[in-house]
Amino acid sequence: MRLGSGAFAACCVVIEVLGVALFLRGFFPAPICFSSRTENEAEPPAPEPSSGASSNWTKLPPPLFSKIVIVLIDGLRDDFVFGSKGVKFMPYTTYLVEKGPSHSFVAEAKPPTVTMPRIKALMTGSLPGFIDVVRNLNSPTLLEDSVISRARAAGKRIVFYGDETWVKLFPKHFVEYDGTTSFFVSDYTEVDDNVTRHLDKVLKRRDWDMLILHYLGLDHIGHISGPSSPLIGHKLSEMDGVLMKVHTSLLSEERETLVPNLLVLCADHGMAETGGHGASSPEEVNTPLVLISSAFGRKHGDIRHPKRVQQTDLAATLSIGLGLPIPENSVGSLLFPVVEGKPMREQLRFLHLNTVQLSKLLQENVPSYKKDPGFEQFKVSERLHGNWIRLYLEESSSEVLFNLGSKLRRQYLDALRTLSLSLSRQMAQYDVYSMVVGTVVVLEVLTLLLLSVPQALSSKAELDVPLLSPVFSLLFYLVLLVLSALHVIVCTSAGSRCYLCSLSWPAAGGVMVLISTLLCAVTSALAKTLARGKLLSQTPAHPISRWSELDLLILLGTVGHVLSLGASSFVEEEHQTWYFLINTLCLALCHEVYRSCFLGDDCGPQHCLHAEEEPEGATPALQAKRADCNVLELDAVSKGPSSVEVPRGCERWMVLASPWLVLTCCRLLRSLNQTGVQWAHRPDLGHWLTSSDHKAELSVLAALSLIMIFVLVQRRCSPASKVAMAFGLLGVYCYRAAIGNVLFPWQQDNKDISKGITEARFVYVFVLGILFTGTKDLLKSQVITTDSAARTLGLWEVYSGLVLLAALLFRPHNLPVLVLSLLVQAILTTFIWRPLRHDAAEITVMHYWFGQAFFYFQGNSNSITTVDISAGFVGLDTYMEIPAVFLTAFATYAGPVLWASHLVNFLSSETNSSALSHACFCYALVCSFPVSAYIILVTSLRYHLFIWSVFSPKLLYEGMHLLVTAAVCVFFTAMDRTNTKS
Repeated sequence: MRLGSGAFAACCVVIEVLGVALFLRGFFPAPICFSSRTENEAEPPAPEPSSGASSNWTKLPPPLFSKIVIVLIDGLRDDFVFGSKGVKFMPYTTYLVEKGPSHSFVAEAKPPTVTMPRIKALMTGSLPGFIDVVRNLNSPTLLEDSVISRARAAGKRIVFYGDETWVKLFPKHFVEYDGTTSFFVSDYTEVDDNVTRHLDKVLKRRDWDMLILHYLGLDHIGHISGPSSPLIGHKLSEMDGVLMKVHTSLLSEERETLVPNLLVLCADHGMAETGGHGASSPEEVNTPLVLISSAFGRKHGDIRHPKRVQQTDLAATLSIGLGLPIPENSVGSLLFPVVEGKPMREQLRFLHLNTVQLSKLLQENVPSYKKDPGFEQFKVSERLHGNWIRLYLEESSSEVLFNLGSKLRRQYLDALRTLSLSLSRQMAQYDVYSMVVGTVVVLEVLTLLLLSVPQALSSKAELDVPLLSPVFSLLFYLVLLVLSALHVIVCTSAGSRCYLCSLSWPAAGGVMVLISTLLCAVTSALAKTLARGKLLSQTPAHPISRWSELDLLILLGTVGHVLSLGASSFVEEEHQTWYFLINTLCLALCHEVYRSCFLGDDCGPQHCLHAEEEPEGATPALQAKRADCNVLELDAVSKGPSSVEVPRGCERWMVLASPWLVLTCCRLLRSLNQTGVQWAHRPDLGHWLTSSDHKAELSVLAALSLIMIFVLVQRRCSPASKVAMAFGLLGVYCYRAAIGNVLFPWQQDNKDISKGITEARFVYVFVLGILFTGTKDLLKSQVITTDSAARTLGLWEVYSGLVLLAALLFRPHNLPVLVLSLLVQAILTTFIWRPLRHDAAEITVMHYWFGQAFFYFQGNSNSITTVDISAGFVGLDTYMEIPAVFLTAFATYAGPVLWASHLVNFLSSETNSSALSHACFCYALVCSFPVSAYIILVTSLRYHLFIWSVFSPKLLYEGMHLLVTAAVCVFFTAMDRTNTKS
């Protein structure tokens, strides 16, 4: 079966996406947990240790608090409470922290610092898997043991108001609730008012035991305008008023019941300097945890500095406070200051229950648990505890008991710390089987692409793909038999927890058939390649192809970038690698331009760089091979000056200056957004523009940028699309003015700020209109095969619609990125690619490099923090998952998508009919290579210190980028079919 290069590449990338998805399913594993138990099965609490005389304390201690109120402020950083902002905007909370009956902590949140996994950590005490960053979009029901489920089983009445993520995680657990959507980040007022409006009513009632309030407004302000926004101070003052109201109500109730209550102030995660969250910077992982209760006595002058604890410690502390068993999967330790005022026997009882729970969890997940230092310390502490109980029951001296108890308490605390650390290191078990199978599929696809290069880049741009021969070959059935046997062995092995094993046999069998087929195809392609090499070695008369400097740069740059991903620092600062590569590329183009303009025909011609079709015989095959090479050179693939028409006059100077213009644009863009990790905190032009003092300057820049976008895009649009583009860009400015980002000339302030729903939807109408017009022209070119102008116009209008959509979703200070992207594309097209007549492969790789660079010019990085979630809610008045995900993904990957779309436009206008097929194949190959290599690197580094904070987010980005590549390749293939018909 013969397939075009583009169709073959698209199929390979789609299969590779499946392989990467399988690898990700194994790499992001399930967290450590107990083996499955029935929901109603309740294990009795561990009895108090005894030695000699038996202790009669076999039940759980009574609750420490009558009621518990949890106030969770989304995105609250520790310095918002314990720093200068806390003193200025939260005076009541600051008083409680510094002088009131409270204990303050800085709770560290493990990455990923997004809401759903952090709620799980707070309520279960476990460390959620990194894949929860994806599940955060649509939280499933939490089946894991938690404080909420324990409280409900004990008959506690729980009331909740706030983020609906809680309702999704704990359905039917609350006697009363009112959920608000957490993803509609444009709203930071009503989302909190919907929580506060219930306070007066619920605080007057006494028919509840636990009240949870989750405020989202602060986090939404961070996403919109960052932690330096003046709105932050107003929101902190509002939250301080809420805390004062709740605390005052609890104190008045305590005067009547004489039983202490507990007020907990906490956060799920912090807020990065850019306003986002998800990564592991100190601003994102350090959150305040303040426990307030009249039970915490405090003498005058008692200064308590916030201690550093883990966020998972709250679950054990709340369980002890409510008189409940600690969640069985908790890796946290009891916050000892909470029970420090209790009698020594009760303190030791609480610590013993916590260490027993952790030791059982260690036994479930670590085969060699007896050799663990924490388990050894626990056994020693338990034995000493038994001796202490014997002395206690014998009524020994109180001073002796206290001294021995203090020593035993320190021993327990050391054991708790060591056990918790050991369990945190064993936080997850990789599904190695799924990882291996996914890696095999990815590597088979990459190998098949590499072996197919000679045929795919030939003048015919076709491949002979044997689909039936592998199925009927002996190798196929042998491999399938071996893989099936391995699958049975792995899935029947003891303790196996594999995703593939949970699939039905038809689904698992399909995976085995796919691997076997790919292996046979690779073997067939390898045999043909070896035969071709042997044939060429027997014919020395064939001229040897010579690599140009640009080809060597592209090869070395691609390989060097892949190798750099093995170091965490290079992953964090990957933008520097791409900036270096495109700067070097511009210098190489400058060298090539100068050589072409000044040396002319004195420089020897470049030879064909691409291998050709497989020889069928000796001499005829080589003749066909030479013919293929000549066709490529004549079809604008030669890069030598001998085939270049040297420009004259003004155009000559523009050609000479064009590489330097591109370098200047790239340098300007580097100053706009600081990204990465090491230098992200440094001031940049973007921060200067977004400050409230420079709104007039930002408004002028945004207006000029929108005008330049229209000038650069409209030149090839139809009259109707020009009008739509003009009104659409005007609507973009009106939208930004409506939400207060920019100003109109007659507008002196931003008092009339709205959500901009009408203005954004006004722009969407024009975006859809331009896309519809372009799609209509493309369909017209399918029907009228001679109408190539309609195809070219249709592609440009689709591209124009995407540019208008990007202009709407980009923040105002990022509009120059879009302008300079269009300008660089125009310069390269007019003065580099067409005059120098580069081939499709080189142009494709250059588009890919610039697309990656502009991904980082937007301010993106390999950290989840830099994903601009607010872009997903432009024009939406309610949360709609599919539009929000699409808009967020497009805004994030606008750079690569627009450069890929421009590549289709450029190559479709060329006379070479195989250019699009070559481009699609090269694009698939250049994207598949880093993904495949990174999977191998991540597998070898899976126990690295920074695996979850650095390498795992990058792996998610690579998976998403491969998905975008698959969509691009499908679009390439569709356009190639249209081009072939025309």
